[in-house]
Amino acid sequence: MTVIDVIQKSTEFLTRKGIESPRLQIELILAHVLKMPRMKLYLNFDRQISEPELVAARQMTLERSNRKPLQHILGSAPFFGGEFQVNRNVLIPRPETELLVEESLRLLKAFPGAENHSCVMDYGTGSGCIAITLARQLKNLSVTALDKSPEALAVADSNAQRHGLTDKITFLEAADVPVSPFSQHFHLFVSNPPYIPSSEIASLEPEVKDHDPLMALDGGADGLEFYRKFAVQVPAILLPGGALAVEFGDGQADAIQVIFDREGWTNPLVLDDLTGRERVFSARRPC
Repeated sequence: MTVIDVIQKSTEFLTRKGIESPRLQIELILAHVLKMPRMKLYLNFDRQISEPELVAARQMTLERSNRKPLQHILGSAPFFGGEFQVNRNVLIPRPETELLVEESLRLLKAFPGAENHSCVMDYGTGSGCIAITLARQLKNLSVTALDKSPEALAVADSNAQRHGLTDKITFLEAADVPVSPFSQHFHLFVSNPPYIPSSEIASLEPEVKDHDPLMALDGGADGLEFYRKFAVQVPAILLPGGALAVEFGDGQADAIQVIFDREGWTNPLVLDDLTGRERVFSARRPC
């Protein structure tokens, strides 16, 4: 079989299985198997596929038809121009979270003296994509990245090694925001916390509910459990003038603004992602 034969037949198969963007999925699988950029497939439509390559592509296509996330099949996911190892122990980095990184960079650059050195706490680091991306973008930045899952921290540490940034990031196992020994230590607190209401998890797409870790999804009864904690706990670790930036789910913006306003946070800002959905909230530490 040729490249174009595999693309056409596999696209038809994934279409019957109800997989979204079936041709794109098989092109990414085939590019991975053939170890070439996806766009180069278009220059090699007549290339013969060897039997080992065909077996590998078929197996990956079958896994995708069974709703295993493509990122888990390939073993990595792109984020903010970098590539990050992922598995079922971490949330798959998603494009909308890049907005959280952009807002974090804006907040840090606006902090007086940040060009000399700045400190960030990344809560619920997962794959480490936020911590690592911030460390890649800002030269004089140190990050403390927290997660309560040791398996997730192992993935994050591996990604930090992959990007050559282990000297700028400290990974810690923690379930809550630790005040001691971090009192008034950080310029920025950033998090993409669990924000899906517990009752809605069962209705999520199989790629999410069956493969993302539950602890990275479940935000409590109304999805706002972590924001209430942050509003109260985070001020103690921020320097005067320090800021917070968090991602949230659809329809949660108003409730989150009320939560932080009640605790005296200032300069609240809500940002829309590329789909026009309210996605990121930032604010300054209470005076």
